[in-house]
Amino acid sequence: MSPSTGPRRTADQVGVAVCVDFGSTFTKAALVDLARGRIVASASHPTTIETDVLDGYDACLAELAGQDSRAEEAEVLACSSAGGGLRIAVVGNEELVTAEAGRRVALSSGGKVVGVFAASRGERLADLAEVAPDVVLLTGGTDGGNREALVQCATDLVASPWQGPVVVAGNVHAEGEVARILTEGGMPYVLADNVVPRIGVLTPDGARTAIREMFLTHVIGGKHLSERADFTAMVRGATPDVVLTGVELLARGAGGTHRGAGDVVVVDVGGATTDVHSVVEVDPEESELAREVVATTPVTRTVEADLGLRWSAVTTVEQAGLEGLLEAARRRHEDPAYLPDSDTEADTDEAIARAAVGLALRRHAGRSRVVVGPEGRVVERTGKDLREVDLLVGSGGILRSGRPGVAERVLAGSLGEQIEGGWQLPRHPAIVVDHDYVLAAAGLLAADHPEAAHRLVSTLHPRTAG
Repeated sequence: MSPSTGPRRTADQVGVAVCVDFGSTFTKAALVDLARGRIVASASHPTTIETDVLDGYDACLAELAGQDSRAEEAEVLACSSAGGGLRIAVVGNEELVTAEAGRRVALSSGGKVVGVFAASRGERLADLAEVAPDVVLLTGGTDGGNREALVQCATDLVASPWQGPVVVAGNVHAEGEVARILTEGGMPYVLADNVVPRIGVLTPDGARTAIREMFLTHVIGGKHLSERADFTAMVRGATPDVVLTGVELLARGAGGTHRGAGDVVVVDVGGATTDVHSVVEVDPEESELAREVVATTPVTRTVEADLGLRWSAVTTVEQAGLEGLLEAARRRHEDPAYLPDSDTEADTDEAIARAAVGLALRRHAGRSRVVVGPEGRVVERTGKDLREVDLLVGSGGILRSGRPGVAERVLAGSLGEQIEGGWQLPRHPAIVVDHDYVLAAAGLLAADHPEAAHRLVSTLHPRTAG
């Protein structure tokens, strides 16, 4: 009997749970003591895409059991970004309204946005198959507005070569006809609340829930990552979606007795991408001054697919203007498993990471400037205002396993009040590294074990204790 198919008991019965992240490169597992809200054992193994992803998990579970025998019977909760993660394409009408809103919602749902198709640009859905999404997020129109655009997009979608699951999050008055078109076309779909019920309002939660449902029911099994049924049974969501849940818990706390850390931003430096998650309360007055067509939301995630330490090392140094590191970046691109073997090479890794963090944070935060027009003082803003963030959390292998002081060196240049250009970057945040990878574990535990999940994130900042 393989380690993952033995008898299991609920987490409450054994007092522990196994939390697993099937990553694109490594599978990471942690045994969480639920009463204490602490990780009591951990393990990692290269993700075994070439055979069966549960082969690497079995190795992790055996290592956990060697540290604590309770792991053998514990309930397993998992998230996954293996096999390319969750690939989402957005189909909408207006490029600057519903298509852009859909892109933001798709990112916050834990997906990698592989294409945005706006009917107003005359883009053909016949090209959708080329970007190979796992799910399409179909948007269009405000509630009670023009119905024809959403209906036409649904008609074009059915006629396209791509045939997969669809999340409909557009004009609710067109949902009935859109549902009929998709049903007759044989495409699985879920109806969600309109992501833009009216201009200037963005409501992502319904679509996020629906995308999660599609990921679990259609995508995980469809990637054929494992021949064993227990893989689909243990997966609760896409890894970025689960991590964002952990970030929300860290920022906001749980209930009235468990405090949060305040405004939080998390930057995760990977081999292929650099992800930024933020939970920042939006000032209503500032939001009104910004006059954004698509409103800023408190919970935001961006994925920079051209910024990373290995697969994306070349584009990172090119974007940062670090021509002197191009040769080193090419070596890392060609050998993603490379590990620095000297202080000089470690310095190079840190320089590439510093560039990736700086660019990713700037793209997430954007800029602000004050202009005076016929309507008076107006703030023109792009991105998310991170200036008053209370806590900055670093994640990724280089920050968790690097040399002493690596976090301060990598984050240098992205913090403080002296940064020029109007960038809305954190000024004076507390800085911490998620050494034990607790955000993913907390996100997995949040629904069924909120007390344990909150105790986990409290290790990242003392304000969350109590």
